[in-house]
Amino acid sequence: MKNDIILAGVGGQGILSIAAIIGHAAVQSGLYLKQAEVHGMSQRGGDVQSHLRLSSEEIASDLIPQGKADMVISVEPMESLRYLPFLSPDGWLITNTEPFINIPNYPDKEEVMKEIRKLPQHVALDAGAIAEEIGTKKAANVVILGAASPFIDIPLGKLEDAIRFLFGKKGDELVDMNLKALRAGREVAGNDAEKPFPR
Repeated sequence: MKNDIILAGVGGQGILSIAAIIGHAAVQSGLYLKQAEVHGMSQRGGDVQSHLRLSSEEIASDLIPQGKADMVISVEPMESLRYLPFLSPDGWLITNTEPFINIPNYPDKEEVMKEIRKLPQHVALDAGAIAEEIGTKKAANVVILGAASPFIDIPLGKLEDAIRFLFGKKGDELVDMNLKALRAGREVAGNDAEKPFPR
């Protein structure tokens, strides 16, 4: 198996947490893992991206060539478009629909969504609204991970175990909230995906 994933978003949106959850779950599943360092302005408000490669075989490079990513997971819709050149023709885009407007000339939201809808394989969801229903907008990144989880070759239980491990020291309430966020995102992806999941 092989999953080459581009993570994209804005500093402060929890890209590192997504990477940590997937990475821990991958190692616990006996997979090889390589992650490029986060590139971009990782302080709050700057654009951020990272390459995450998972495989049952050894991995030579930590960078994903253009046109070869199996998935782009983005917590910000315009940032998702920035990394489309990396996406393979049969790859999936998983993105938040709510913009993080950090520049004066941010494009019209509907224009951004129109470009996203052109992709044959995408899941777009308002992760902040879903997270808020659960109890905190801070879990929006985990909602996005949940929406991506059907496309990642790691059992859901391993991702849940990774959340328990990574957030466990911060208390049961935070763990439970993130588990709910993961499951809520996965449920939306199941309802909204326009094609069957490639399992």
